[in-house]
Amino acid sequence: MRQYSADLTPPWKKSQPVPEVPADPGLVVEEPGTGFCGAVIGCEAGTVTLEDRFGKHRVFPMEPRGFLLEGRVVTLVRPASGPVRPSRTASGSVAVPGARARVARAGRIYVEGRHDAELVEKVWGDDLRVEGVVVEYLGGVDDLPSIVADFAPGPDARLGVLVDHLVPGSKESRIAEAVTGEHALVVGHPYIDIWEAVKPASVGIDAWPRVPRGQDWKTGVCRALGWPADNTGAVWQAILARVGSYKDLEPELLGRVEELIDFVTA
Repeated sequence: MRQYSADLTPPWKKSQPVPEVPADPGLVVEEPGTGFCGAVIGCEAGTVTLEDRFGKHRVFPMEPRGFLLEGRVVTLVRPASGPVRPSRTASGSVAVPGARARVARAGRIYVEGRHDAELVEKVWGDDLRVEGVVVEYLGGVDDLPSIVADFAPGPDARLGVLVDHLVPGSKESRIAEAVTGEHALVVGHPYIDIWEAVKPASVGIDAWPRVPRGQDWKTGVCRALGWPADNTGAVWQAILARVGSYKDLEPELLGRVEELIDFVTA
C-alpha cells in the first residue's frame, strides 16, 4: 500500500513564495534586520554591498527573503549579466543607470573662468545633468555684485558662485560678503588659479611652483616647469586630460563644489 504524508501546517503559517529581484546597480532596498537602506553598488561572492544616502557602506549576505523592496519582502539574486561592480560618476557619486538629464533649473552655479567651468563639467557633469544645474563662467568677479542683482536670486532660483583665491582680507572676500544672502551663496578655494586645485602628482610634478607677485600666474608656472608659456590654453587641456575623477583634485575644491550643488538643489 502506498504511503501518504499529510501536511497539517495551517495555510497562514506556510512560507509564501517571494519574488526574486536582480541586484542591479542603483536598486534601493532595505535590510530589515538592521534597518539599513541603500542603493546596490556591488554584488559578489554571495554578498551585496549597499550605500546609504550619507555614503556609508554595508555588506550583507544575499539570503532568501533577506531584503525589503518598497516594503515588500524579496530575495536578491545576482543579475544575469554577472557580478555587479560599483558604478560611479567622476565625482564619486553612485551612477544612476539610464538617468536622463533633468530640465534645467532656474538656479545656476557661476564660476570665475572657462577653465573652472571645464573642470567642474569633467568631474561633476553627470551629477549636474541629473540635478538640472547649469554652470556658467563669469570671466572674473569684479562685476559680480551687478551680475547677482540682475539674476535676482530667490527661493526657486538659487545662485551659487565659486571664486578663486578666496582668502580673508582679499578683494574677492569683500565681494563675496557683499553679495552672499539667503538665496545666493559665494564660496571659494584658496588657490590663485583653478590649475592649482589639481593635485601635482596627477600632472606629474612635485608641486606647483611659486610665482612672484605682479607676474601672470599661468605664464610663470609654465616657465618654471618648462611648459610652453605662449600657449597656456593648450597646457590647460593637457592638465585637464590628466584629471580622471575627484581623486585628482584637492579637498579644498571638492568640498566647495559639493556645497554649491547642495545649496542650488535644496
